[in-house]
Amino acid sequence: MDGSGYRKSARDGSDDFTLMTPDDVPPAALNPEKDPADWTTGDEVMTGPQRSYLQTLCREAGEEFNERLTKAEASKKIDELRRKTGRGESEPPK
Repeated sequence: MDGSGYRKSARDGSDDFTLMTPDDVPPAALNPEKDPADWTTGDEVMTGPQRSYLQTLCREAGEEFNERLTKAEASKKIDELRRKTGRGESEPPK
């Protein structure tokens, strides 16, 4: 597959493309969201974008930012603070 949803034809080696059918979709693509506890890189240091977003959410929620969180911990904290602040929701909490 070339990233566009098309797969190169392997029959004759040509550059013909065929559209993938739903049966061709790998199981991971059907449910791409994975529990952070199951991430293979979850124990690594949080990413730059996680750090930045988490700092913003902590400031908005009036919570202290913990710079030592792992990727998995940061993801869980972001989810928690998004619920608390209403970020990503259509209406903020009342």
